[in-house]
Amino acid sequence: MLRNARHSPATARRTPRRLLVATAAFLFLSFTGAALPHSVAAATEPTGGSVSAAPASPQVPAGVTAGVAVFDRQTGTFTEQLAPAATFRSASVVKLLLALDFLWNRSPDSIPAADRTRLDAMLRSSQDAAANHYWSTYGGPAIVERMVTRLGLADTAPPPAGYEGYWGYTAMSARDTVKTYRHILESAPAPVRDFVMERLRQSTRCASDSFDQHFGIAGAFDRPWAVKQGWSGRYAKGNCGSVSATAASGTDTFAPATAPATAPASAPSSSSASTGAGDASVDLSRPALHTTGTVGAGDRSIVAVLTLHPDGTSYGKAYTDLGRLTRSLNVPGGTAPKGKWYGTWGQDVAVRTSPVVGDNLLTRLPAGVEVLVGCQKKGQLVSVPPYTNDWWAYLPQYGGYVTNIYISHPANQLPDVPLCTDPK
Repeated sequence: MLRNARHSPATARRTPRRLLVATAAFLFLSFTGAALPHSVAAATEPTGGSVSAAPASPQVPAGVTAGVAVFDRQTGTFTEQLAPAATFRSASVVKLLLALDFLWNRSPDSIPAADRTRLDAMLRSSQDAAANHYWSTYGGPAIVERMVTRLGLADTAPPPAGYEGYWGYTAMSARDTVKTYRHILESAPAPVRDFVMERLRQSTRCASDSFDQHFGIAGAFDRPWAVKQGWSGRYAKGNCGSVSATAASGTDTFAPATAPATAPASAPSSSSASTGAGDASVDLSRPALHTTGTVGAGDRSIVAVLTLHPDGTSYGKAYTDLGRLTRSLNVPGGTAPKGKWYGTWGQDVAVRTSPVVGDNLLTRLPAGVEVLVGCQKKGQLVSVPPYTNDWWAYLPQYGGYVTNIYISHPANQLPDVPLCTDPK
């Protein structure tokens, strides 16, 4: 549906036709798959400063199923709990258990270089190939059973019978996720604690499968934070990064979006695989998106937010809903980033190092995702018919600019965003 009120007719008339045509032709090569904007109101909640304890409970968006636990290590109490024992398919959060199992009787300083490389990629950029290696080499479901015993986990279970090769189907709860982080921070040998947490602090924006994984905790709070995220579902392909790439779909390897009646012939098996049934009640089909980790100086708060979304939910929508839920939480030690949250429209929208179109691509936004705008400035005139605009929004969490055309607001210049005063 056209939104002809987005930019004033007077502005459009002042733009020379030949400039419009030339710029549109140029941008056709720079912006791909753009759709006309929907009428999405900007989210302009106040940000900046310590996170308030005002919300009485987590604010869960409509249609989202959530399990939430926030533990304040300074006071030794939970500040948020919502269905903390509910189990979800873990997606890549189980990679914490894979790493801990491998390091249980090993020092990170003495492991082979190949394992350091695998663990680095698995913990920082959520590489599935590394998880496949540890799952198939060290017993698959038996890894989960060992870690349940070692950590005293109450709700965690191996994948259901028939899915023993699918590590992403491991059942986990928010409270067990908190317990896992407490083990890493409070009980694990110091070299293991430092090795794991250092890599979670260095989480890459773009995961190995080209999905933007800085949602939830990573978007809701300023550093210091450390995260291990998880996603699984029939999401469109990832588009994160500075170059176009053929990315995997949004499903963890060995964790299909829709569960078949029996285990696929291609599902790997392990000679030491458990015969336990696991948690057969875990939802294996709805899109999942999880954010877990620590927030604040000294890893003060441990945060676990596990979510399921309605069938057909896009990655950008799930990313946005999880972000709103995480921002509503009482997280001691957390600081909200400064700026205003706005919706976006379009697909494969470019984030650039400067407010001009050229060889300066940083990454591309998930379609329709909500972004934090820190400031704005004038730059190159952009035309995406029927719209033209020379204002650009600076996204501090990306370190780059997007044209204001793709910000969901009817004005060319955002009325409540300051001008950029730095030389960026």
